[in-house]
Amino acid sequence: MAIFYRIAPLSGLLLLTAGFAFSLTNDPRKLPSTLIDRPTPAFALVSLDGSDAGLSDQDLKGEVTLLNVFASWCPGCRYEHPMLLKLSEQANVRIFGLNWKDRQADAARWLSRNQSPYTRVGLDESGRVGIDLGVTGVPETFVIDSTGRIRYRYPGPLTEEVWRENFEPLLKNLRNGR
Repeated sequence: MAIFYRIAPLSGLLLLTAGFAFSLTNDPRKLPSTLIDRPTPAFALVSLDGSDAGLSDQDLKGEVTLLNVFASWCPGCRYEHPMLLKLSEQANVRIFGLNWKDRQADAARWLSRNQSPYTRVGLDESGRVGIDLGVTGVPETFVIDSTGRIRYRYPGPLTEEVWRENFEPLLKNLRNGR
């Protein structure tokens, strides 16, 4: 019995270490989205700025669109913001914002201070729409085709490299009807 008391803590430590090592190999960018090639879930959100034009799944139809999920409290969102501003001016693509699990006043103040790259912003204070989209954290960006189907999901901040390697080829294909 005395040997058990010596081996048990060591065994527990080894199991804990193995579990921790395994968790380090998980990359959230490699988590597949079950919504790829499916219609955007139905939703209707109030606008962040209090205007009549909120954001709904119907707004995402008609042309290829980016749906960027962000929050004022998110460091990655702050990091990607200059890239979104650049895209809103140069990339010839609509960008809609989904403000996720944030307070309306905080998000409105943040966008006012930093300029908004979004055509419209919907407020998802409860996080329900984000859950329906399969959001695992912010920032995340979805590519929605002209029929309202989700074609791609990128978890993490958008960078020049990510844009060039992942988004540009996909947007070109979608615009060419592929």
